[in-house]
Amino acid sequence: MIIGALSRLQTFAIGLILPLSPFPAGACDSNMEANPVANFPEALSKDNHIGVVGSGTMGAGIAQVAAAAGHPVIIYDSRVEAVPKAIEEIRRNFEKLAAKGKLSAGVAESAAARLRGAASPQEFAKAGLVIEAIVEDLEAKRRLFAELEGIVDSGCLLATNTSSLSITAIAAGLKSPQRLVGMHFFNPVPLMELVEVIGGLATDSHALGVVHSTAAAWGKSPVFAKSTPGFIVNRVARPYYGEALLLLTEQAASPATIDAVMREAGGFRMGPFELMDLVGLDIGFAVSQSVFNAYFGDPRYRPAILQQEMVRAGFLGRKAGRGFYEYGPGAPAPQPRTEQASPRPKRAVLPQAGPLADALAHRLADSGVEVLRATNARQQWIEVGDAVLAVTDGRSAARRAFETERANLVLADLALDYGKATRLAIAKSPGCEESACLSVVGLLQAAGFAVSRMEDAPGLAVMRTVAMLANEGADAVHQGVATAADVDTAMRKGVNYPRGPMAWADSLGMETLHRVLSYLDAHYGGGRYRVSPRIGQLLWSRGRFHEGIAG
Repeated sequence: MIIGALSRLQTFAIGLILPLSPFPAGACDSNMEANPVANFPEALSKDNHIGVVGSGTMGAGIAQVAAAAGHPVIIYDSRVEAVPKAIEEIRRNFEKLAAKGKLSAGVAESAAARLRGAASPQEFAKAGLVIEAIVEDLEAKRRLFAELEGIVDSGCLLATNTSSLSITAIAAGLKSPQRLVGMHFFNPVPLMELVEVIGGLATDSHALGVVHSTAAAWGKSPVFAKSTPGFIVNRVARPYYGEALLLLTEQAASPATIDAVMREAGGFRMGPFELMDLVGLDIGFAVSQSVFNAYFGDPRYRPAILQQEMVRAGFLGRKAGRGFYEYGPGAPAPQPRTEQASPRPKRAVLPQAGPLADALAHRLADSGVEVLRATNARQQWIEVGDAVLAVTDGRSAARRAFETERANLVLADLALDYGKATRLAIAKSPGCEESACLSVVGLLQAAGFAVSRMEDAPGLAVMRTVAMLANEGADAVHQGVATAADVDTAMRKGVNYPRGPMAWADSLGMETLHRVLSYLDAHYGGGRYRVSPRIGQLLWSRGRFHEGIAG
């Protein structure tokens, strides 16, 4: 839910249920496959009543989606007075959709008529599915489900919309924990397609399948996940913020520069500092601490001291008027570091192949720069006068210049698409002459790039972030939390990444990804950048995440 709330600003779901009592043997266990349903059960029929507990933003959104899908919906909230207000708001939403032509007036009216409030949970007695969307508190949820278990029919499924709590822990006190499923929606629920369908250790695979099929019937894009801290999205997205904070801590670039590079080269909708300001640094820091503690202090999730300092200072982001940026009337617009115009070089020698080289050959076609291709097929760098330009491989420019004996070395960052990117980050080795660096700047500017110079940080911004996103996704696949396909769906649909992390890994290639992470690990030590075993498996087997042994 936390990351789903961010998504709204970056972009802005059926036979009768089969009786599940007694539940079949073989409920989900520690060896549960990431995709536990080979033959998907049918979704709940529209005759099934859907119960929703909680009438806040998430609960109301879930109720709206279920009613729009044709189910009678019953809403209950311990704050009895809140339910009529929520129903009225949902009805207004249907009216707005009809006014925009997205629904007919008749369909909107029928959907609104399927909503009703409940005076007590007893009115869920005949429901086929009850979804909880209350406060994110383990004991509160356990008390609620224990109460519901004594009310609903033996075939009723129970679902929790938790964004961070263990499904196993929530279900632990139930007499029939097999029927409890995680059903994590993203905010705003009517617009966001993703639903994480999560199984705990006791969750029955048939129950998971029914919930998955029902979410799909509601027009959502459901993905399976095992109950582990962060599920898919809140886990895999950690490096997007963590790497940016480390770059800032190391004074590699300003927040505005990093954000601009991530947007204009990486293709992300919003930069990491914009997002942290948007959601609130206090919330982001709390999530960082929670994930770090949940993984028993794994260095991969260690929060940044800078986050803590910002929270202590009260610089909480937009809501406080100040975070990484200032807000309010008269606040200065963030300005990324952009190199001033440099003279274009007369000639550039490009490798015979490579994403950056191929894009430059096309982009420089009418620039007046003479473009030659290297005669040596092994050459991987671009020659511009006295300078050498190469795409970062995870080494610092200083180390790479030393090891290659090329003092005038400049490194370029990764881009989602070098042919379409509007900005590119570079870093020069300490011994690189300024005139040599400026010849590279002039070349890239002649190709239409805005150039942002960074200090010499290994992996620069986009490459190290993408490598870590792919590494985190690879571990989720390796540990059976989710399939490669579901990881990519979750990150594209849940946080609108321009490309799924596993697809991006396939695009980079396992050799490149392994090399970048290994160099980062060697530079920093401490285990943060350790390479996922799954990436190693795919490298040595010449496999890919979306074919072969990816699971």
